[in-house]
Amino acid sequence: MPTSVLTPNDPDSLSEAVLEFPDNRLLIDLCGEYDRNLAAIEQKMGVHILRRGNQLSVHGGSEAVAECETVLRGLYERLEEGRDVETGDIDREIRMGHADPAAAVEEGARDGDQLEMFRGGRVEIKTRKKRVEPRTEAQQAYVQNLFQNELAFGIGPAGTGKTYLAVAAGVSMFIDGAVDRIILSRPAVEAGEKLGYLPGDMKDKVDPYMQPLYDALNDFLPAKQVAKLIEEKRIEIAPLAFMRGRTLANAFVVLDEAQNATSMQMKMFLTRLGEGSRMVITGDRSQVDLPRGVSSGLHDAERLLKQIPKISFNYFTSKDVVRHPLVAAIIEAYEEEEARG
Repeated sequence: MPTSVLTPNDPDSLSEAVLEFPDNRLLIDLCGEYDRNLAAIEQKMGVHILRRGNQLSVHGGSEAVAECETVLRGLYERLEEGRDVETGDIDREIRMGHADPAAAVEEGARDGDQLEMFRGGRVEIKTRKKRVEPRTEAQQAYVQNLFQNELAFGIGPAGTGKTYLAVAAGVSMFIDGAVDRIILSRPAVEAGEKLGYLPGDMKDKVDPYMQPLYDALNDFLPAKQVAKLIEEKRIEIAPLAFMRGRTLANAFVVLDEAQNATSMQMKMFLTRLGEGSRMVITGDRSQVDLPRGVSSGLHDAERLLKQIPKISFNYFTSKDVVRHPLVAAIIEAYEEEEARG
């Protein structure tokens, strides 16, 4: 564990914290190649970090220095556990470093079977290819609800991890044997393009709409295994219209882009839920592609289902965007324009 000496100061004044790290090998990994990890932390947190031997000296405003110290400690502890530090881990630690890990463990303890998910007070999802960790508090609450509720909604703008985390949770439950199948669906709603003009048969026409779901699966499972499971029908990726008349038992079911489902389609989909299944509905209310005058099923589901126990609603904002920083800025600009108009 690193030790530190913090120069006491007024919160608005400049201050210095000196952190000493006992394992120089881990310190090298913490700093990154050509100190790129330190440079990323400096840019995001508005501090200056100097390395002297096995010490890091952090300079800046008192609050920024204290927060940076927490981030550096968290990343070093990660390395002590034998895990790597990548760009996404730095971003997550900066966003989540102040969160109370004990609270996460206590919350997770409600579902004893999933306690492994709360490793060291951090929420994480295990898949075959990687461990997935929420990078914001909203994402952490969402993941907890994915495991604790039979029906969960994730609503917010693009890039906030709604679908990615839902598919990761589904893969984790499938690997653990909690469900027998993964079923991923989307409304095949045209957003300016016409399906009929696309080449090929029906599968070829709808596959481009399903591609984000394939991409997420391939992040968590080897490509050959994904292909085999799809062939065996243990993973299904299909348009929403294909769900009619089915009962989805012992499955982890995700409806993505749910803002483009009509009210009738949403009701049809929600009533497919069978014994031993979990269902996740994700959507972005700002990207409705339905014809003018057609009500979004996501909006109606929010209005009608919010008071039902064991149905969770998690909301994301531009602050939860985990793609390129420009994505968050773009979303904020559009949100401001909508608020004015």
